[in-house]
Amino acid sequence: MENKYFNRMKELTELQAISGHEDQVRKYMEEKMTPLVDSIESFGLGNIFGVRETRVDDAPTIMVASHMDEVGFMVSRIHENGSISVVPVGGWNPYVISGQRYTLQTSKGDYPIISSAVSPHLLRGKSLETLSAQDIRFDAGFESAEEATEYGVRPGDSIVPLTEAILSANKQNMITKAVDNRYGCAVILDALENLHETELKHKLVIGATVQEEVGLRGVRGAVHKYNPDLFFAVDCSPAADGEGDKKAEGQLGQGFLLRMQDPGMLTHRGMVEFLRDTAESHKIPYQYYFSKGGTDAGAAHMENEGIPSCVIGLPARYIHGHQSLFRISDYAAASELLTIIIRDFDRTTLNTILGK
Repeated sequence: MENKYFNRMKELTELQAISGHEDQVRKYMEEKMTPLVDSIESFGLGNIFGVRETRVDDAPTIMVASHMDEVGFMVSRIHENGSISVVPVGGWNPYVISGQRYTLQTSKGDYPIISSAVSPHLLRGKSLETLSAQDIRFDAGFESAEEATEYGVRPGDSIVPLTEAILSANKQNMITKAVDNRYGCAVILDALENLHETELKHKLVIGATVQEEVGLRGVRGAVHKYNPDLFFAVDCSPAADGEGDKKAEGQLGQGFLLRMQDPGMLTHRGMVEFLRDTAESHKIPYQYYFSKGGTDAGAAHMENEGIPSCVIGLPARYIHGHQSLFRISDYAAASELLTIIIRDFDRTTLNTILGK
């Protein structure tokens, strides 16, 4: 992985920004995007988008969106002994929450905090009950609720996983948190840099949304505001090949994910054919994907008068936790595809997708 791309993913994934608290990523995206677009705007709930204009008359508008938020927790109660109860923000497997390090973000500063894990010695002779996130206490070492309050802890404060991004031993994979969806933020910046001097044959609206992990909330206002002809989500999805099942959905090393369907969207047929034809003509590896979870495309395609939408996906193992693992070649495939789409798109392409 080229150093600048590793460094970008390292910077992005180590930022800490759960749904509703995306400031760190928004500031990063604004800094990197501003010199690469004609205008930039943050609005509404906190979405940020840049616009590249075109000199072509009657040009279509395409919208490309990542999302900035990651999964985490919100303080719901401070107990008398200073420990903290939480509610999850986004989807979590409760069995990966315990015994991990996090950052507690407050108005007075950020503090280290860990999730409790009962020592096995104390579990002898006891039956294990079904676990939920609300059952797990978080501990920042405060001696009382009063002390926690003095340090600025309040209900609603965010708790975010704390990890370091690294390469695997064979240098073929990257291990880090928040690949869902700092991957999308990264490939958007790749494309803007690659095409900075290229004249486009369409108006490009490109950027990142908020609150995707809690119900695809940010994208609706963005799509209404910019009224694109087509919508492209760039997002990460779970790879299920970790135990070696070659038939599982999402295989590392097989290219980007061409999403066919998820609970909220049947991908527009013209968009499927467009992505497939573009990938095949440029020898970019891809794999079909039928998802159990949604993306911003699921909300975007139902806005305005109905917007043909699709997802350029990245498979990653163990997402929505402290550590995810993705194959660098899959990232490269998605990045190349997005650059080519933006570079070559025009009115004829749109008409072909729409069957006109």
